[in-house]
Order: sequence, then C-alpha cells, then structure tokens
Amino acid sequence: MSSLRFLPLSIALSFGLAAPVGADGLAGPYLAGRVASIETDYAAAADYFAQALYSDPKNVGILESAVLAHIGAGNFDKAITVARGLEGAGVRSSIADLTVLASLAQQEQYKAALAELDKGRSAGVLVDGLFRAWAQLGDGQMSDATASFDKVAEQKALAPFALYHKALALASVGDFEGADKILSGEAAGPIRATRRSVIAHTQILSQLERNPAAVELIDKTFGADTDDKLLAAMRADLVAGKTLPFSLIASPKDGLAEVFYAVAAVLAADSAPNDKGAPIDALLFARTAAYLRPDFSEANLLVAGSLEQQGQHDLAIATYALIDPASAEHITAELGRADALAAENKPDAAIEALQQLAKNEPGHVDVWAALGDMQRRNQHFVDAIGSYDKAVELVKMPGKDHWVLFYARGISHERQKEWPEAEADFRKALSLSPDQPQVLNYLGYSYLEKKMNLDEAMAMIERASKARPDDGAITDSLGWALYQQGHYDKAAPVMEKAIQLMPVDPVVNDHLGDVYWAVGRKREAEFQWKRALSFKPDTEEEAARIRRKLEVGLDEVLKEEGEAPLAVSNNDG
Repeated sequence: MSSLRFLPLSIALSFGLAAPVGADGLAGPYLAGRVASIETDYAAAADYFAQALYSDPKNVGILESAVLAHIGAGNFDKAITVARGLEGAGVRSSIADLTVLASLAQQEQYKAALAELDKGRSAGVLVDGLFRAWAQLGDGQMSDATASFDKVAEQKALAPFALYHKALALASVGDFEGADKILSGEAAGPIRATRRSVIAHTQILSQLERNPAAVELIDKTFGADTDDKLLAAMRADLVAGKTLPFSLIASPKDGLAEVFYAVAAVLAADSAPNDKGAPIDALLFARTAAYLRPDFSEANLLVAGSLEQQGQHDLAIATYALIDPASAEHITAELGRADALAAENKPDAAIEALQQLAKNEPGHVDVWAALGDMQRRNQHFVDAIGSYDKAVELVKMPGKDHWVLFYARGISHERQKEWPEAEADFRKALSLSPDQPQVLNYLGYSYLEKKMNLDEAMAMIERASKARPDDGAITDSLGWALYQQGHYDKAAPVMEKAIQLMPVDPVVNDHLGDVYWAVGRKREAEFQWKRALSFKPDTEEEAARIRRKLEVGLDEVLKEEGEAPLAVSNNDG
C-alpha cells in the first residue's frame, strides 16, 4: 500500500525547493508556510505559500506544497489553479496529476481524462485502472469499461475491489443480474461485505424483485434490529413491499468518488496514531471523493476524522457541519463535531450541540451517554446524572458492554457526594464486567478514602494493578493503599513509580509527599507538596490542606483533623 502514498507534507517540503530564502520578499512567507505545513495547519500554509508565489510564481516546490495545502484546507478549486501552474512549468507531479484528473472527472470531461491517462498522468497505482474504467463508462464505452475492470481484477490483491466496482458499474446501467452474480459470489467467489456493499446489494436485489432475500441480507449482516438509520429504513420499505431504487451510484462520477473514498478508508485504517503520513494521504483521497460528490457523507466523515487526527479541529468542525441532518451519518457527525468543539476548548458549544442532538434523536443511548460524558468532564455532575439516567432507561437489558454507563454515572454521583447511589452504580458496573480495572480502582480507592471495606479495597486495587501495571492512577491507588495500611517502606517505591507515570498530577505528588514524610524523608516530602501546589489541586480545600502540611507537618495536620497518628511499627524495611 505504500506505493499509493504521497509524501507527507513535512517530508515533501524538504525536497525540490529552489532555495527561496535568498529571494527578496520570499523567505518569510515560505518559512512560515513550511512551519504551518509541518504542523498540518493547511489554511495558514495555503495563505503563506500564496504570498510566496507572488515573489516566485514558478517555484516548483512551493507550487506543489501549495496544492497540498489547498486540498487539505478543502479549497479544491484553488488547488486546481496552482496545479495548472505546475503543468505550465513543465513539471510532472503526482499531486498535480491527481488534482487535474479529479477536476476533469468533476466536470464529467471523461474523454479528456482518458487522454490525460494515456499521456501518463496518474492518480495513484491502485486508482488508475479503476479511474480508466469509470471514465470509459462515462464516455459511453461500456465494453471497454468492463474489460478495464477485469484487467484490474487480474491482480489477485485487487480483485475483490475491482469486482465490487464492476458490480456497481453494471448496476448503474441497469444490469442488476450481472451485478448480483458478482456481489453474491456466484461469478468469482465471495466478496467481503462492507456497509456500502450491503446497501448496494440490497438495492440490487430489490430491483430484481427479491425483497425477502434483501431483508435476509440485512439481517444476516447487521441484525433485524439494526440501529443504522439508513439500513433500518431500507429494511422497513422492503418488508412493506416497496421496490428500492439503485441509488448508491447514480453516475460514473459517483463511481470515481467511491474509488477515492475506498482508498482513503484503507489508508485511514492503516494509520497509527503517531503516523503523520497516512492521515494526510487519507485526507487527500477523502477530500477528492467529497469534491467529486459533495453529498458523500461517509467521505466527509473520513475527512473530518483525518483532520481531527492531525489536530485541525476547526476544519473538522466545518466538515462535520456539511453532513446532511437527514443522512444516516448525521448522529456520528454531530458526536464528532461535539468532540472537536471540546478539543478546541469550547465546552459550552460542545454541550449545546449534544443537547440539541439528544432533543432531535432522543432514542439513542450513545447520544445521551456522550452528553453525560461531556457534562461530567466539565463538572456539571447533576446534569450528567440526568443524561446517564436517560441512557440507562433506553437499555432494556444491560449487558457487558454497558458497564461504562453505570461507571460514569457512579463517578458523577460520587462527585456530588451521593455515595450510596455511586456505590450501587459501581457495583452494577462490576456485576456486568467484573474485571474492569477502572471500576475496581475507583471503587477500591473510594473505600480507602472512606476507611471502609479496607480488605476488599486492597484486593480490588491489587487486581486492577495486575491488569494495568503501567497505569499511573492505579499505581497511585496501590501505593496509597499500602500507605493507609502503614506499610510505608513498601508504599514509597510504588508511589515513586506512580510519579514517573503521572509526573504533573497534584494528587500523586501530594501522596508521595505524605509517604516520604512517613518514612522520615521530610525535606523531600515538602518538595513534593510544593510541586503538588504548583500543579493546581482540583479544589481550594485540597490546596489549603497541602499548605497547612507545609506549615506544621503531616503529623500535626492529622492531629488537627482528629485522625490517628502515623503508625510507627509497620515499616517493612
């Protein structure tokens, strides 16, 4: 798959540049554009490279970087203009080729697109053969298109992909029997089912007056009670005896959009969280798919997801907003938009978006759960409890996967000092999924703080620590449990590990300070308490207690609070 990829922006900018720094008026915009590109700030990069091109309009490196930046920012028309500038400079560029071919397809100039392919222009190794086939179909060359699909299918790795597109092409011209033979596996063996292939096959079966088979296909793949808005509506129409139109692909241009979307999906799926190249490549192909078919909700979702992975939340928010509220993808888009708003430090806007979504889609557990999560993260605990209540009400028979609902509601109750309700939710979460480290840790730690069920608390935290030995919060709980039991020397190395895992957490630093004090390392204890204060404890009450420890020491604070003094004889050294 690596042969499909363009160079990442950060790498592409490092090659082929015509040493612009010596040119008057060019160095500043060029360098600013390069920094913006490395940070995947496409809008800023596009602006800076446009300024640089005023001083050096034929600089190949800047031209190519500007094309990439414009596509990343969603300005395909501007990208085309710059790509033509590369062409005028007599330079061949993969990104310019892609842009020009997409432009011709968008204008349905299929004969011209085929001529460009014949001249050697390429949109990518995988794309070219299918691009040619769909362009031939657009040019009225059905037999040539079929032959081109078959040629791509001769490559074993690409055969399922090519056959799927051949089926779509046949269906788009009314050959539903031929399309069904491919999608059913009769023609050349089974093809892996995806959501879009099932939609296509369902519509094709309905056109063949085989509604029961279409219903069976949906039920077998997604279940009779699927919560997929589009599939559920299709199933209802099929059961009612309606004939579904074949609408997945309405034109060769739609077919080409499907090609670019599929490649983008593969690249996105293959990308690791720290891989800066693949998300950019996925973005380029997904942007191209959305350019060819602006109402392509799945492509726009992929664009937005790639932008979020790159930290471009503003662009992601704008892309999510493009998705039709009537589409099956609207709920997913609004959930994504809310997350992007939160990432942009706009929590009120995120909560408002989810509240509106819950109002419009009140029957979705995920929507109420997302709203509760957003409210809880922003310390609106009463509101969060209400949202979680709604989500729980919608769950008819809670299963293992629903533990998180009760866990999150339990946290909200605990933060509201409603311990009986919190404990009940934590216990419910554990009854659904007994080995969840997060729940074991939270409930065990809560018991420690309340000095109740101490043996059970220790056992819970030890189980959680065994499951997640490198989790900072759980390691802190284990160290604190040992401290609470008076095993100070055992607690010290555990708390030191917790600090390595969570070095700037005020609670962990505070706990380590207490442990150091208990083992006689009082100067180090004071240092840790000062660090804890510098990291801003959650409440003024917690900060005041740390300041008091710095004034009079931990022993005196415990005495003032009416607590038992530190144990003397339980050190394990």
